Amino acid sequence: MLNASELAARRGTAELFSGVTFALERGQALVVSGRNGSGKTTLLRILAGMTSPTAGTLQWNSESVVPFSRALREALTYVGHAAALKDDLTAEENLASLCALAGDAVPAQELDDALSAVALDGQRRLMARVLSQGQRRRIGLARLVVSRRPLWLLDEPATALDADGLALLAATLNRHLDRGGLAVCATHQPLDLPGARRQTLSLDHEAP
Repeated sequence: MLNASELAARRGTAELFSGVTFALERGQALVVSGRNGSGKTTLLRILAGMTSPTAGTLQWNSESVVPFSRALREALTYVGHAAALKDDLTAEENLASLCALAGDAVPAQELDDALSAVALDGQRRLMARVLSQGQRRRIGLARLVVSRRPLWLLDEPATALDADGLALLAATLNRHLDRGGLAVCATHQPLDLPGARRQTLSLDHEAP
């Protein structure tokens, strides 16, 4: 469903990567690794249709992807490296805001259930500014819990999560894959995904 062929990207005059090729089907996840500056976030932005590669092609459901493609935008949930929270909103208000900005109408009870699922029952009405980094990241996990979009693009989703948070992330990802979803995860940390579902891509050796 998500197919990349010979993707390349540059930052200024420097080539970040080239020759990136993969085919991702329903129920599969691609785990992207690489040193800082290797282009992991740039690759995710290309896959999200936010920017164009300098070379290569990308297809979603056998259709070519162009920047800001509506069909692709409506199919994906993108969670960036930063938590993207507003400090003057509560945890539940931030979750509702993230969903609304993505165009997802999620019932209030489902939002509450998602916060409970990521162990934020006691923090749902606290302002984001007083939450720990791990708790802030769990709001992003709750966003995934309520997402029903087929393609997830996750930039360092394990950042600031403790062991319990990492287990929640893995469980959430695996449920998504069980439903036939796809995921691309750029991460420095290992993710507990079954081998049959997991493809890997390292950007450390893509550039000449």
